[in-house]
Amino acid sequence: MMKLLLIAASVLLACSAQASQDPEAVFNRSCGACHNGQLPMAPKKGDAAAWKPRLDKGMDTLVQSVTNGLTAMPPRGMCTDCSAEDYQAVIHWMSR
Repeated sequence: MMKLLLIAASVLLACSAQASQDPEAVFNRSCGACHNGQLPMAPKKGDAAAWKPRLDKGMDTLVQSVTNGLTAMPPRGMCTDCSAEDYQAVIHWMSR
């Protein structure tokens, strides 16, 4: 019974992972330099048309692109202390 409770608790913790940082603060500190329009190929915050084809690729693909870097975006998108959940939250925040 104890083993079953431990497994259930582990699954619950894994499923409840959340961003630990405020998406707007991460954007202002790390992402805004390019995603405020200074870099033409970086989709601007709130530009639904620019974000749609990227979002269509899926969140996992977008997080992988941020983590590994893509074209002019450096690996980890200049946020070295961001988790995958932080990246997801920032992407969601930028794309709306």
